[in-house]
Amino acid sequence: MISSAKCLTVLIAALLFLTDSKAQQTVQNAGITDTVHAGMPWQPNPKKAGLYAALLPGLGQIYNRQYWKLPIVYGGLSVAGYFIVRNTKDYNSLRSAYISRIGQGSGPYTDEYADIYKDTDQLKQLQDDANRLLNLTIVFSGVAYVAQILDAVTSAHLRNFDISRDISLHVRPVMLPQGPAAGIVMNF
Repeated sequence: MISSAKCLTVLIAALLFLTDSKAQQTVQNAGITDTVHAGMPWQPNPKKAGLYAALLPGLGQIYNRQYWKLPIVYGGLSVAGYFIVRNTKDYNSLRSAYISRIGQGSGPYTDEYADIYKDTDQLKQLQDDANRLLNLTIVFSGVAYVAQILDAVTSAHLRNFDISRDISLHVRPVMLPQGPAAGIVMNF
């Protein structure tokens, strides 16, 4: 079994290997080496953000430098994990009680639900409901996993998107050679 320290070391080494740092360019003019910072702010690669988020939930948000989203991602994963474990326990408990009742016939029941549910059909209905809840929990957990991947990709795409107050749309009258008309003016 591989220890968690080895896994973490391999993960960090893979991340350092996969990330390329293009924050600086080296320009050579007449034998003189000079370092010039790029004019654009850092723009994350959406493919990398999606890949990282798919490999380890929350890693895409770390790559995008949106650390405040980590508690949301891991809080959601923790809640999903809790309900998967709980619903699995409930389903297995109801299933074993139902199977033991079928094997016993009509004799006195000795399972944990013997005092609560006298009828085997009620136990079967509860087992089916627990199975449905377990399946829904797994589906919603998958949707949340995909949502955090899409969030990482979208945030990487829109990292440097201009959201200043100068963006506006105005409808104004315009004079054309054919006569007056309505025009649309966009300010950026």
